[in-house]
Parts: sequence; structure tokens; C-alpha cells
Amino acid sequence: MHIRGYLPAFAVVPAVLAGQQPATADTLHQHADTLTGRPIALQAITVTATPSRRDEPSASIGVAPALIQQTPFFNPYDLLRQTAGVEVHDQGQGPGFASDASLRGFSSDHSTDIALWVDGVPNNEPVNGHAEGYNDWNLLFPEAIDGIDVLKGPTSALYGNFALAGVVSVRTLERASGTTTWLDPGSFGHVEAGLLTGFDREKDGGVFGLRGVREDGWRPRSDYTIGQGHARLLHELRPGATLDAGIELYSTRWDSPGFLSDSAFRAHAFDLIANPTDGGYKNRAQERVSFRILTGSALWRTTVYATQGRWQLFLTIPPEPGSGEGTGSQTEEEDRRYGFGLTSALTWDLPRVEVTAGIEGRWDHSSYENWLTTNRVRDSAHILVAAHQLSGALFVQSTEDLGHHIRLSLGGRADVQQMRGASATGVFAPKLGALYHLPRIGDLYVNVSRGFRRTDGVIENPTLPFITAWAYETGLKIDGRYANASVALFRMDVSNEQTFDPITATSSSGGRSRRQGVELELVARPWPSLSLSTDWTVNDAKYRQLITENGDTLNGARVFNTAEYVGSVAVELAPPAAIWRLRVGSNVLGPYSPFNEPGVLLPAYGLVHLSGGIRLGGAQLELGVRNVLDRVYPELRASRFVTPGQPRAVFGSVKYLF
Repeated sequence: MHIRGYLPAFAVVPAVLAGQQPATADTLHQHADTLTGRPIALQAITVTATPSRRDEPSASIGVAPALIQQTPFFNPYDLLRQTAGVEVHDQGQGPGFASDASLRGFSSDHSTDIALWVDGVPNNEPVNGHAEGYNDWNLLFPEAIDGIDVLKGPTSALYGNFALAGVVSVRTLERASGTTTWLDPGSFGHVEAGLLTGFDREKDGGVFGLRGVREDGWRPRSDYTIGQGHARLLHELRPGATLDAGIELYSTRWDSPGFLSDSAFRAHAFDLIANPTDGGYKNRAQERVSFRILTGSALWRTTVYATQGRWQLFLTIPPEPGSGEGTGSQTEEEDRRYGFGLTSALTWDLPRVEVTAGIEGRWDHSSYENWLTTNRVRDSAHILVAAHQLSGALFVQSTEDLGHHIRLSLGGRADVQQMRGASATGVFAPKLGALYHLPRIGDLYVNVSRGFRRTDGVIENPTLPFITAWAYETGLKIDGRYANASVALFRMDVSNEQTFDPITATSSSGGRSRRQGVELELVARPWPSLSLSTDWTVNDAKYRQLITENGDTLNGARVFNTAEYVGSVAVELAPPAAIWRLRVGSNVLGPYSPFNEPGVLLPAYGLVHLSGGIRLGGAQLELGVRNVLDRVYPELRASRFVTPGQPRAVFGSVKYLF
């Protein structure tokens, strides 16, 4: 399949100056000696899914499409863990039961502290009774991804609610020539099959995909199925005017083995199941239509989108002898929702200044039910609530070159939200950054920003205030002929801190916390056939003041569900003229603080992964082994209950391009 990119027409990011590419193993570059004087051109970008710029005063990581295809991952969370150093704690209860991704020490239960945007459409679910901002990354269609950017911290004015710790911004392919089919067998009865096709004409382009997955799972009753559909169409209405439309469809069903008690995990009793009737399903769809009009130095973009979803879950928490935790009773949760949204922005690209101003609006409705059940038969209702939320925002972001070496970034956004039966509440998030270019060395930068998200439980109590955080960052980006590197120091002071226990479904809020640490990134190609990459975050995340609903004082304790350090390392051997390649990767998690266990610190662990590929005519053969050393580790631990990590697993792939 031949892929090429054009500027699409959706959501809200300023046009990007060409000449600076994100630092990846596939794209090393040397920085220009000046920030000005470069030719102005528009990159192949999606509006809120813009590729991160090396000359922005903030930290980010780009994941290239080739790396996505080469990594042996079992779900999108694991993909980001291996390729971008994101801290992940997999829930292990089925694909639709969103896992925990964390940036800079935010516990991010069900990934609620990180905003996920796919082609300019937000994925986090507001007014969700299970977790506000519930964020199921399994919507992603891996083979259709054109790139992923992980923006660390709330530095961009283009993203609002749920971008407290950062943003995962996904861009899908705009055009394709030919068809790719694949069959991916693997361990534990894993079978995936799919097709991706499209067309590429001068004024039109399109990509269409179907994907199906079936797996038995490595624990009893951990089988699941996934079906996905992806479509994207691009049409040039006239020179400078483009119409872009897309649809994402996702459906999954699963059986759940449940959590293990801590004693069962330590005994390696992985065959135990909490309840043979646990499981669930999820259906989700999103549709969007986007427009772009380019006239002179101005670019106007608007996206209108709609989302629909239904989620049902049956889960049993097993009793732990002597701990007082776990009732052994089954709970049913059901969430039905739909929503609409719009983003619109105008960008002016002037000789030394680039300014984007825009609006964002969103309306979401949900119906959430929580029942006590026996073998999926309802006994009594715990929570029955319906809610809708209307939100709107004004934002502005500008970049100005002050001379040949200084770049100043200013911006901010004002958000207002209103729920049924409650007064409107608002929050303001200013953004400020500055970058100084050091000729033939790199960039020194600093930024200050404010992030926010709504609180768990707002569906029942809409008067709960926002969680907010002031973020401070300074760093150095070094660019050389054979390597790119960066180091960043960060601190985030959080108000109205909240901790959520996924076992007892209770939360405590109203406190304060602080995250502070250092991040290191290196991408190097010392020889044409060898590339090295690594990314590390060392973090001191502690509650400054917080008392739980049970009366535990957490002042000075480490933030739940975060690690002292997290990192990834990869080495790839791929001679330029060869038909083969080899890659060895590893992800490491430092001492880890589980949910709702003050003072407990689990030991560090590391996983090793191996993958390779070979081209044979029109076929591409891939083989990967995840967790090569068969390490036993806890993916998630909360209130002395554990989700065990996947043991050694083999993944294969046969792709044919025609």
C-alpha cells in the first residue's frame, strides 16, 4: 500500500511551519541556525492532531506508523507503554473496561487525566458514573494510524477538559493506494484478520478498513472478540477548500476472570475466577464532518461530530480472608450515551507571528445504572441517574519570533460547563512558553500552564468543583547529526486532588498534591543500520493534604497508582538495503504505589520484548515475543486485589500488499 499525506480539514490546531519534524528513530534532523527565514508551508496535519514541533517550548513524543506495526502489543495501552514511555496499569477485565494510563504521576483511573483525541474528536466520556472522563483507547484502529503524539502537561490551549496530565493525539491515514490484508495469529488463541484499502486521486482520497479479533485469553474466562470499522474520505471542493469526513465503529464482548486476591496472586493461582458469569460488552461510534478553507495567510477550519455508545459490565470483587475487603457480590453497570460537538478555528500565518483563535462546544447525555446482581439477575438498584452536560470554550494560541533566536508562545482558554439542575461553572487556563535557540546545539525552553478536568461523581453531584493544576516546566532539546535528545524538569501543583478506588467505587477529593521530576529522551542513529531510543520519567508524586472517606490521612504519602520511575528502551537493527529487521525493546516500571494502600510500595520490574520482520515480494512477515523472560508482575493492584500481567506471548503477522 502506498500512503501519502495532505492537509486535512478538521478540528482546531494552527498551521505548522515545515522544516521541523518530531524526534523519532525514523526522522532525525538538525535544527536551523535561526528560527526565522524559513519557507512557510503547511504540513500534512490533522487539526487537533498536529504532529508535535521540535521548536515548541514543551515536551512531547511522536510515535511513527512503522513503529506501531513493529511492536508486539496486546492492546493500544500496551502500544503506548512500549513506544512512548507512558505508565500503564492494565485492568485486565475485557477490552471495553478501560485501563489506566498515566503521565507525570497522575493516577488516571481509566485514563481520565489524559485527553485522547482521534482525528480531532475527543474520546473521553463526560458525565460517566463509573469514572468522569472514562477513556477507552480500544477505539483505535492500529493499521489506520498515521501517527501518534503524546503531549506532556497541559501546555496547549487547544485542549481543555481531561487534558490535566497531557494529551494523546492520534492522526489516521488520509489517502491510500492499493489494498493491504493481514492475518495475525498468536498465543492464547489470538487471531486477528483485517483489510485496509483506499484510493488516491488528485482532488480526492479515501481509506477504508475492517478489523476483527478473537482471543481465548491466558486466564480462564478471559476470552473476547473485537470488531472495528474505519472510513475516511477527503474531497477538494475547490482550490483551497476541502471537505473531510470520517467514521469510527467499535464493538466488543468479553468474559471476565475478575481480580485476584493478593494471596492468590502471590501463590500464582492465576486459574481462579471470581464469578463464572462476569463479563460485558461495549459498542461505540463516532462520526465527523470537517471543512477547511485556505485564503492567503488565513486558514479556517471547522469540525462537527457526533458520538454514541453503550457499555454494560458484570464484575465480582472476591473476598480476601482477613482483610475485610471484597464482598463476593456481583455488580452490574450500564452506561448509555450520545453527544454532539463542534470545533472551529481561524489561523493567521504572518511573517513572524502565527495566531489561532477558536471556539469549542459540546453537549453530552448519559444514562448510568448500577445494580447489585446475582448471576446477572438484578437484585436491587444502587445508582440510577441520567444527566446531560453542555460545555463551551473560547481559546487563543499564538507563536511569535522575537529576533532570530527567541520564540514566544502565548495562549489560554476559558471553559464553561453546565449540567441539568445546576448553575454553570467555569475555569480559565492560561498558557505561556518561551524558547531560546542555541545555534548548532538546540533549544532551551520554559513554560507555565494550567490544566483542569471535572471530578468523579459530578454526574450525581454537579456542584463538585474542577480539579486544577498549575504546571511548570523547563528543558533543553539537543539536536545533532546522529542524535536528538531532551531533558525536562517539571512540577505540577494540584488543587482539589481526588483519589478513586476502582474496587470499592468510592472517591475522596478536596485535597492538594504535587508531582515533580525529570524526563529524559534520546533518539540516536549512530550507524545507518542501527537506531537507539529511550524515554524515562523519574517522578516524586505525593499528596500534600488529603483525607479519604475512610478517615485515612494521606499527607506526605505517594500518590496512588503511580510509579517512582517509568521508562522504555529500544534497539533496532535494520540495514538500509536489507529485507529484514530486528528490534529489542523493554519497558520498566519503578516502585509502584497501589490504589487505597497508604505506605505500600511494590517493587520495580522490567519486561523485555523482541520483534522482527522480513519482506518477501508483496508479503510482509512479522514475529514478536512480548515478555520474553516470562516475568510475573502485577498490572494493577488496588485494595489488595490484583490484575496479573500477561505472561510470555508470541504474536505473528502476515500482511499482503496488492
